[in-house]
Amino acid sequence: MIEPTQYEEHPFAQYVRILGKGKNGTRPFTEQEAFDSFSMVLADEVEPVQLGAYMMLMRVKEETREELVGFVRAVRNSIHIPADAPKVDLDWSSYAGKRRVLPWYLLSTLMLAQNGITTFMHGASGHTNGRIYTRDVLHALGIEPCTSIEEACERMASDHFAYLDIQYLCPRLYDIIELRPLMGLRSPVHTVARSVNPFNAPYVMQGIFHPGYRPVHQEAAMLLGESNVAVIKGEGGEIERNPDSPCLVQRVRNGVLEEEEWPAMFARRHTRDDHLDVGRLVRFWRGESEEEYGEAAVVGTAAIALHLMNRAPTPEAATALAREMWTARNRDWMQAAA
Repeated sequence: MIEPTQYEEHPFAQYVRILGKGKNGTRPFTEQEAFDSFSMVLADEVEPVQLGAYMMLMRVKEETREELVGFVRAVRNSIHIPADAPKVDLDWSSYAGKRRVLPWYLLSTLMLAQNGITTFMHGASGHTNGRIYTRDVLHALGIEPCTSIEEACERMASDHFAYLDIQYLCPRLYDIIELRPLMGLRSPVHTVARSVNPFNAPYVMQGIFHPGYRPVHQEAAMLLGESNVAVIKGEGGEIERNPDSPCLVQRVRNGVLEEEEWPAMFARRHTRDDHLDVGRLVRFWRGESEEEYGEAAVVGTAAIALHLMNRAPTPEAATALAREMWTARNRDWMQAAA
């Protein structure tokens, strides 16, 4: 008689079991379980088959706010920010890419930087075909993306703006995001990455594509101790207000959950772009062309950030301030900053 071979259970198996035990046995992670399990993922202490099962089971279940908090804590714990890092005013995530309209939000952030608002932008590139991403567009604008946390610190100190790809901010998260073509689905790390705020900026802007994720981001931010966060269903999933539609802004404001709806900026809808010509962004910034939709998207998006940061008391005042900033922008600033 052949004796059965005894195997010692892998330490990570318990977390796959929690997620995959069946409709009656499955339960969400506690915050601590989410932290412990994702810490193992980030430390590369799991087998590839375990990682795939963990991510897709979580994708089907959808993460709770407590799980998101645990995941974010684990990521923050793995990122090392220099002690002499500059003070960052605004955290801005950029993970979706654009497919139907140009990334006007980039001009919003550059305009805010011109006005002394230090913005750290982090994102991912290339994980979905048919989209253009922040990193590639910045090249066209004459601004080099950073390739290390240290370089991002230097850039923010000098120019009040830096973009750092998740590849350099948290390489393990980048590896997981890059699995999307293999899995055929986004994984929870897209939600996690948006919420990391590695420099502990006092103000956070987050864009989501699926409205159902908006309260999860909002509530998780409050549990993480974030005092001022604005979450919107951004155009294409980026932090960009669609001026053709009303925009619901769900916020954490001084530690209190609230929401407000900003009205559409136009009575009629604009047609979508057939071709995303990034050169239009440059020409528009320099005043060489007019973009009715683009200007409203730039001003409207910046206005949400300014209202979040208490630079203006009402949405109307924030919109007026953003419009003043746009009119007064230094049109040669991008070349000078490059």
